[in-house]
Amino acid sequence: MSRKQRSYRPARKSRRILTPEGVALNVELADRGDRAGAVVIDLLILFGIMILGSIAIAITTGWANLGRFGIIMFLLFIFALRNFYFMFFELKWQGQTPGKRRLGIKVIDRFGKPLSSEAIFARNMMREIEIFLPMGIVFSGGATGVSGVMQLFAFIWAMLLVFLPMMNKDNLRAGDLIAGTIVVREPKVLLATDMLDADEKMASAKEAYSFTTAQLNAYGIFELQTLEELLRNQSAGASEKLKTAGETIIKKIGWEDPVLPHQMDAFLSAYYHALRKHLEGKLLMGNRKKDKFDTGNKTTDRT
Repeated sequence: MSRKQRSYRPARKSRRILTPEGVALNVELADRGDRAGAVVIDLLILFGIMILGSIAIAITTGWANLGRFGIIMFLLFIFALRNFYFMFFELKWQGQTPGKRRLGIKVIDRFGKPLSSEAIFARNMMREIEIFLPMGIVFSGGATGVSGVMQLFAFIWAMLLVFLPMMNKDNLRAGDLIAGTIVVREPKVLLATDMLDADEKMASAKEAYSFTTAQLNAYGIFELQTLEELLRNQSAGASEKLKTAGETIIKKIGWEDPVLPHQMDAFLSAYYHALRKHLEGKLLMGNRKKDKFDTGNKTTDRT
């Protein structure tokens, strides 16, 4: 077998998401193996917490001679843990649980909006209907008087929903369909192919410029789109507009090194790429900066 054949790996699926502001985000879908692995890791952590919590409840209620109350506390603890473990971490870590973080995947909004608490709540409450409730019926049906037919139906229901991600191209489970979410690889942001990448000299020149986070925070999506239009513009007077834009940006971000007229195209291209990558990363983390006036509070008019 040749080296080329040995190193072959199936291509990962990618999707382009168009945000409400018109910025195209290229995302790489998490494969089913990663999603299953993340669930296994989370369930192992969940069971570990469950065991430790159960021991603590048993010791506490036993010491206080509250046997029946201990059973009630145990049931409430299990219910809260299995329902709010995933919600807590996905809210705290912007779409990641310990399992997802370990395998480098995360939940994002399928339509390019910030991941909302409502979406996280919806996708995780569906897990109760998808897995926990039907499997509870399957494994405790005899003790609760549930018929064998109902147990079989619950098992088939759980299996259909467990294997649902294999039946659609985006690997969506029922919770994703309800909440409008999608699970992607942790973004090492994939930038859209653009007008300047083909020019190797320009690409090497762009590497000469490096920008700080503060310099990239100076502008938002509106300015990114404006700069892109200027860079694409080949009409008469375009070079003068680029020069004016470059001087404005240099002053705004406090760029101290001199940028000569013949270097302006490379400087602006470098800033465009860095700003785009910066804003795409923030969008996938649920932070949207609309323009240079947006500080995370109410949007300010550009006038």
